[in-house]
Amino acid sequence: MNYVVSHAIPAVDEFCELRIEAGLSAMDRHAAASALPRSLHAVTIRDGDQLIAMGRIVGDGLHVQVVDIAVKPAWQGNGLSRIVMEDIMSFIETLPTSTIVNLFADIDWLYGKFGFVVPTHTTGMSLHRGADGEHQSFDAVEQRRPGPDQV
Repeated sequence: MNYVVSHAIPAVDEFCELRIEAGLSAMDRHAAASALPRSLHAVTIRDGDQLIAMGRIVGDGLHVQVVDIAVKPAWQGNGLSRIVMEDIMSFIETLPTSTIVNLFADIDWLYGKFGFVVPTHTTGMSLHRGADGEHQSFDAVEQRRPGPDQV
């Protein structure tokens, strides 16, 4: 395979498109344009000019979150999510050991390989706001849960 791994932040349009193509929720392009440059760390994998995989870390250094792990469907099953996560974990190793690292995912088989566990000492919570600003339960939000052969 001929691809290039870099720490470049993806362009807004390709970021939004890859999220949708990989089965993640759609993001507002204006919000993405504001948020992407504030990433603590980003990893992208390209085949030529085409973005085929990505991941980011956001936060302030005391608390960080692993987000936007996505691989184009045609490239899934080639170990690209592992490459993205290995790069992200290398960055996490540079942070103070007191840093709290969070990750919310629809799958656990990938992230458990990197030491992430479902905590028993705390409760993770999410707030999803609909387009109208109203809060919605996740039961009301359609989510795709890809299997191991799809990432």
